[in-house]
Amino acid sequence: INLTYAIAGILLGIISAITTYKLFNKISEFNMQEELEKGNLAVGMVVGGLFIMIGLIVGLITGMSLN
Repeated sequence: INLTYAIAGILLGIISAITTYKLFNKISEFNMQEELEKGNLAVGMVVGGLFIMIGLIVGLITGMSLN
């Protein structure tokens, strides 16, 4: 059963990261994909921060569900 929780946590993390990226891209005044292709480091740091934040949240939820 713990393996099921771990797999569900991984899937939840991937889905959450993609959804957050797309939602943040829609509400921001610029296109993050285009800015990343231009080499905009500030946008890269924001995207990295989003993924780290989602990873921490999902990791905590998954860890709490395993105990």
